[in-house]
Amino acid sequence: EVQLQASGGGLVQAGGSLRLSCAASGFTFDDYAIGWFRQAPGREREGLSCIGSKDGSTYYVDSVKDSVKDRFTISSDNVKNTVYLQMNSLKPEDTAIYSCAMREARCSDRVSAFLSWGQGTQVTVSS
Repeated sequence: EVQLQASGGGLVQAGGSLRLSCAASGFTFDDYAIGWFRQAPGREREGLSCIGSKDGSTYYVDSVKDSVKDRFTISSDNVKNTVYLQMNSLKPEDTAIYSCAMREARCSDRVSAFLSWGQGTQVTVSS
């Protein structure tokens, strides 16, 4: 059974940084993608970024690219089966529950394409 554990959230002042981690276990396929998502109160879950396991290719969702570009960076450590989301210059509008999810094969910009989800971690940015 695939298990994903997101961690690293917290309370930070505007302009601060956080690094989220997503530790994956229990999977048997070697071609997969892990994505980061967030859901703010009263809003739908939205995709942020994704990284593929085979070549480390990264993908940032078009709909949020302008808001997170140059501030959020996704990376991975395949030895540790862990994906990171480095978030810099945080803004109050980044406040949300951040979750990670996995799918076989390549990244997708559709939230529904990801079948294995971890419990989210709360990120709160104060002004």
